[in-house]
Amino acid sequence: MKRLLIVRHAKSSWDFPHLSDFERPLNSRGKKDVPDMARRFWETGVQPQQLVSSPANRALTTAKGFASQLGFSKDDIVEDEDHYHASSSALRTLIRNFDDDYDCIMIFGHNPGLTWLINELSDFSLDNLPTCGVCGIEFNVDSWSKVKSGTGRKFYYDFPKSRS
Repeated sequence: MKRLLIVRHAKSSWDFPHLSDFERPLNSRGKKDVPDMARRFWETGVQPQQLVSSPANRALTTAKGFASQLGFSKDDIVEDEDHYHASSSALRTLIRNFDDDYDCIMIFGHNPGLTWLINELSDFSLDNLPTCGVCGIEFNVDSWSKVKSGTGRKFYYDFPKSRS
């Protein structure tokens, strides 16, 4: 069994027009949502073995917040350049190349690719993965290379406003 945890970066700030899209930081709501969502996920008892993130500031900041709550060092986060605004096809390629020693991997990235990925891989139909939303998909396979469209089952879904 392989489990993929998909996390969209928290709400980003548009207050710094001189910064590139890649450099945009989290806004105040995003900074509040990260520790709350990381704690809520931690309470499930599901423990990822590896964290993989887009290197964009907002995604990496989100990943670092989750890492702290889940007992990872910030240095343990794998930054993947190809993950920045990746299409669902590029993300599927990334997933199929994951190390099979890991049965549970958490990825941090961007829409629309993450929403499309969820819809393509799983039985879960989603219009939009909200900022700082987390979706868990499990696959009844022994190798990440066997993860294909429609083979996953959603086992977890939460987002900041789900409990408001």
